[in-house]
Amino acid sequence: MSDVNLRPDVIVIGSGAGGGTLTKTLADLGVSVLLVERGGPVPREFENWQVDTVFNKKKYSPFETWLDRGGNTFRPSAWYNVGGSTKFFGTVMTRLRARDFEEVEHAEGTSPAWPFRYDELEPFYGKAEFLFGVHGDPALDPSEPFRTTALPYGPVGSEPFVARVTEKLKARGLHPFPLPVAVDLHPGGKCIRCGTCDGFPCATGGKNDAETRCVEPALKTGRVTLWTKAQATRLIMDTETRRIHAVEIEHEGMIKSVSAKVIVLSAGAVNSALLLLRSANGAMPNGLANSSGVVGKNYMTHNLTTFMAVSSEKNPTRFQKTLAFNDYYDGDEEFRFPMGNVQTLGKLQAGMLVAGAKYLPQFIGRELTKRSLDLLVTSEDLPHAANKVSLNGSTVQISVTANNMTGHKRLNKKLTKLLREIGFPLVLSKTLPVNFTAAQCGTIRMGSSPQTAALDGHCRSYDHSNLFVVDASFFPSSGAVNPALTIAAQSIRVGEHIAKSEFGIRSASEAA
Repeated sequence: MSDVNLRPDVIVIGSGAGGGTLTKTLADLGVSVLLVERGGPVPREFENWQVDTVFNKKKYSPFETWLDRGGNTFRPSAWYNVGGSTKFFGTVMTRLRARDFEEVEHAEGTSPAWPFRYDELEPFYGKAEFLFGVHGDPALDPSEPFRTTALPYGPVGSEPFVARVTEKLKARGLHPFPLPVAVDLHPGGKCIRCGTCDGFPCATGGKNDAETRCVEPALKTGRVTLWTKAQATRLIMDTETRRIHAVEIEHEGMIKSVSAKVIVLSAGAVNSALLLLRSANGAMPNGLANSSGVVGKNYMTHNLTTFMAVSSEKNPTRFQKTLAFNDYYDGDEEFRFPMGNVQTLGKLQAGMLVAGAKYLPQFIGRELTKRSLDLLVTSEDLPHAANKVSLNGSTVQISVTANNMTGHKRLNKKLTKLLREIGFPLVLSKTLPVNFTAAQCGTIRMGSSPQTAALDGHCRSYDHSNLFVVDASFFPSSGAVNPALTIAAQSIRVGEHIAKSEFGIRSASEAA
């Protein structure tokens, strides 16, 4: 092992929506950071736009397999690269609803309250929206919580086919609104409104991901050192103070030990939890930050169903991610429990088909995609201790049983009926398996009590005063919207808290 002659103020492990945002926040406030990223940068190249390369050959995904509850192997929806999973996200950045921060009764159980309410995070939502350059018009969504700042950009606008669908939904009493998306689409911007945003890396740099909006600007401050292809393998605890003394990192063919005043985990809900479990010692045999016993448990990833609605009319739309509605988010007159969100997906192409359509001859698949409107239904899954991540030997195991599907299935039926009524006679759908890991959260939960949670409301470990976690691990509940904006907002909040509490630095807004 090699002790490195590097003494940053903070070590951040992971460079996605949490770690990237936190790093920029700290660097802007004058704090030095070592940013540790397991992968390297995703190259900008023609293959970024190729369905076969991205979805079939999985060029940009890690070459590893995980186990499901039954011990069957699968290839996870995970990425190790600068910018984390935001390099491949669909750019949707939505605020949780105000009631998502409170205890909510569902058809199959109760979603727990967060240790703070929406109004405490609201100013940081605004900062995150500005940082990521979000487009939209939230005033058109009746479920949108109050806000003190407008989005930095207006809606990107729907192309004619989707615009006509929007009008048909309005005619049926629904409230469709422009999907809030983080793209560099304005005069002088890099977004070209292509058809390969959802699930693809961006070849032009027009996707406002954590690399382009956070890591690259943070590096320009001169206060950030970025180690790529560097994997944190263990956290070392001082047995007397219980503070994290050092991080062991595999980098450049060596195991390096690096110390800092503050350590931040942001490796994703699976890998952050596993790093804590791997770091067990004699004083904490069940893993670090785990006196509560919750680390690795309460794994959530949303209930998700993709839809391919086919009409006789061709859909020439390129950038389809412009429409959503939340009319059934909290239920309806017939069903008083939450159901979820509906939003358009990126335009499906042959090779990306849902359900039985993928088994059709290729030419039929191409004709279907030319006429399809593609959507996603997202519903909340509930935190159950039995749904967990763990190590089976050296292999990652995700032991998950689907739950809270009653409301999700009801919304799927409503959407199927609605699509047929507005001119899509053929509706194909596929509910994604529980081992789909793209929206993973909940495994190092926040809470008001150290008996039932690993982290306090500022994502500080109850067990280790200098350890924080700022990926979606901290979510006590999953909500039914995309998690990226909430991760980023909380990361800004935590970053400002670390700067003030650990280094005596106030943010500009607080100083004012």
